[in-house]
Amino acid sequence: MKALSLWQPWASLWACGRKIHETRAYQTSHRGTLLIHAAKTICTDICDELREICEDEFGARWARDLPAGALIGMCELVGCTPTQYMHVDDEERAQGNFTPGRYAWSCQNSRVFDRPIPYRGMQMLFEVPDHVIGDNMVEPRGEPPQGKLL
Repeated sequence: MKALSLWQPWASLWACGRKIHETRAYQTSHRGTLLIHAAKTICTDICDELREICEDEFGARWARDLPAGALIGMCELVGCTPTQYMHVDDEERAQGNFTPGRYAWSCQNSRVFDRPIPYRGMQMLFEVPDHVIGDNMVEPRGEPPQGKLL
């Protein structure tokens, strides 16, 4: 299964669905399930707007509490658009680099694993064997999927 490694807090913001677009200097043709890996780097030198988003989403101790060096969730990658064609609100803009020449990887159905899975990340997209994820292949939180009994 494909995975992408991001520094914190961007990894957790994408996994929980608060962040919709991950901006990158390169595009991807991959569509479908994408594992979200939180790199070992936790960046605290961030703009005030992003700090407010993190505190709202994760609490005042976010920099100490967010997992690192682990697979933390998954999403469905549904698109990759040059940023110069993107129209995003101020909150989304605070969570990415939307300068021209970059690409916005768009996701939906983000979900956070119940427990982080320690795993070494890599640059670019990388493969994670299915057995590593095991029972963490969970449905998105919220409404149960159609046709499944609880």
